Amino acid sequence: MNNHEFFMRRAIELALMGKGRVSPNPMVGAVIVKDGRIIAEGCHREYGGLHAERDAFSRLREPCGGADLYVTLEPCAHVGKQPPCTEAIISHGIKRVFVGSDDPNPLVNGKGNAILREHGIEVKTGILKDECDSINRPFFHYIQTGTPYIVCKYAMTADGKIAAVGGDSKWISCDKSRRLVHEMRAEYKGIMVGINTVLADDPMLNCRIPDCPSPIRIICDTQLRLPPDSKIAKTASEYRTIIATASEDYEKRHALEKMGVEILDVSKKDGHLNLTELSRSLGKLRIDGILAEGGAELNFSLLKEGLCRRLYVFIAPKIVGGQTAKTPVGGVGIDRLDNCIRLSAPRISNIGDDILLDYEVI
Repeated sequence: MNNHEFFMRRAIELALMGKGRVSPNPMVGAVIVKDGRIIAEGCHREYGGLHAERDAFSRLREPCGGADLYVTLEPCAHVGKQPPCTEAIISHGIKRVFVGSDDPNPLVNGKGNAILREHGIEVKTGILKDECDSINRPFFHYIQTGTPYIVCKYAMTADGKIAAVGGDSKWISCDKSRRLVHEMRAEYKGIMVGINTVLADDPMLNCRIPDCPSPIRIICDTQLRLPPDSKIAKTASEYRTIIATASEDYEKRHALEKMGVEILDVSKKDGHLNLTELSRSLGKLRIDGILAEGGAELNFSLLKEGLCRRLYVFIAPKIVGGQTAKTPVGGVGIDRLDNCIRLSAPRISNIGDDILLDYEVI
């Protein structure tokens, strides 16, 4: 590992401190290096707060003239909730800037690097680019499409079942896997399920890790069947909750709204919610990433519509069998193998007794 990679890896570690707290902005880390020593570090800690570069400058204990700056994402050159980072870099006399990811935001997109070069600062890009890109997939997708980056997650037995024949599904995965799922809930802006999951399990869909944020709960409920006595409805004033529906039952809508539920109108497609329209609407609400923990029908619909971009599959070392036991992806199915939904080769991890397969949808 060369020095550039060492310092950029540290910047990546810092960037991840903003996980779940900076959306819909990107996670960014910055390291200031002088004479081979790290003299200050920073990150984007929360939405609306200091950007990583300015956070690092605020922590300086000595002058940084002539120093190097390592930053995981191209410095911004525009005014947003914070002033341009390029101005701070120039004013502090930074000599060289090493950048991980290019910023696809049209307000940045090469402009930050260009301004730095115009002021005589050497800029080198692409340092650990793949690793820097990987921490901001939701941001890149959202800024380029205006729609959320959707990840489907499910746990299944070794024979591909998400519940036993009698419907029992607690718990398929092990404690460590369930802990990881709560970490995912803290990472993504929203969590999405279908109404059948709510009716069957009466879940809370919050994050149970102390001091971690809970996601916005998004329920796909075409006919507005959410029970007012469900945990979701009763805690809507505590956790932001959006019900996507095509129902015109205004009495039921009003009752749920009084409980704190937000109603989002979505048209129907083939008898179900138009998920593409829903995705666009959620993007307009600045929801940049969603963890979908729905059942077989929602999983199939998101995959079929090309909305799911990543797939987390937990496989438990258990067998339940049963021809009618539920499988993780349902719907009408794909008619021919030639038309199947294709995935990348998985990244494979052992989580306790389980295996986690992490796929990109191609």
